[in-house]
Amino acid sequence: APALHPHDPSHPHHISTDPRRIHLSDSQRGADATAIGNLLLYLPHFLCSAFVMALVSLVFGGLGVIVFVAWLLSGALVFHRPTESAIARRLLRLRYPTAQERARLEPVWREVTARAGVEGRNYELWVEDTDSLNAVAAAGHIVGVTRFAMNQLPNGELAAVLAHELGHHVGGHAWSSLLGYWYALPGRIAWRVLRAVSTAIFKVSRLFSCVGMGIVILVFGSIALATISTLYGLPLLILAMPYALAAVGRRAELRADQHAAALGFAPMLAAVLDKLHQAEQQQQAQAAAIAAYHGNPPPQESPLSKLLSSHPDHYTRLHHLQPYLHPTR
Repeated sequence: APALHPHDPSHPHHISTDPRRIHLSDSQRGADATAIGNLLLYLPHFLCSAFVMALVSLVFGGLGVIVFVAWLLSGALVFHRPTESAIARRLLRLRYPTAQERARLEPVWREVTARAGVEGRNYELWVEDTDSLNAVAAAGHIVGVTRFAMNQLPNGELAAVLAHELGHHVGGHAWSSLLGYWYALPGRIAWRVLRAVSTAIFKVSRLFSCVGMGIVILVFGSIALATISTLYGLPLLILAMPYALAAVGRRAELRADQHAAALGFAPMLAAVLDKLHQAEQQQQAQAAAIAAYHGNPPPQESPLSKLLSSHPDHYTRLHHLQPYLHPTR
């Protein structure tokens, strides 16, 4: 039998989006354990950034306190709508949907938020002009979806994708990640500058004698030791943070999957995960073919790269969906 068109009402993953009465939940959003854990993991980054900003504020003399306090208060921009829009447009490459796209998205979004008991008008729907299957929960109020997902998925599967992203918002994952990243930024910039300077000095020192190399190592070793002792070893702790943050990110994805499944979208979400898995396998097959053509072994994912992955693997996500796909009687 020929495959059904994604927009065909007879498609098994087509859902009704007729308007109906909405019962709003008392709790519209919050911060679950995953969001709180994410913020706690960013604490060493925040303290290092505070140390950097304290050093920067010394340059401004009497105005240094104002500079430091302004940086502390700048985190409120995460919840500022115009700032959110700028992040969505400049960093995430999202845009407002056209009238035709809005007609496709809004009924599905209305059904998702109705099932969740959430006021859908609190959020903004944006579109990413790519031909990949993806969506994003950005800042505090933005839900972005790719043009491919919007046009090629049955509305039930599109609803599952949107419900997943709504789960990130309801659980506080989106704003906590952005807030943590923002306050970690000064420390990240300082680290990159220090690394660039040390690399340049190391290259210059190689032009001189071993004595010059020893002096460079002694100076930077002293700075590193002073930093570690002053900040109670936080720089060493930060080396493990990418792995811990990735683990929390994977947990956030499972919580968002659970949110979508609890709203009745488990079969649709499983179908979306299968499509993502197939696309990933095709990419791996193409990479292996290119490597074989050049006489190289196929690329293999290292254990460390798996630990740094922000998303669980396909089988883990499907395993956590099983209670919703096959509920016990």
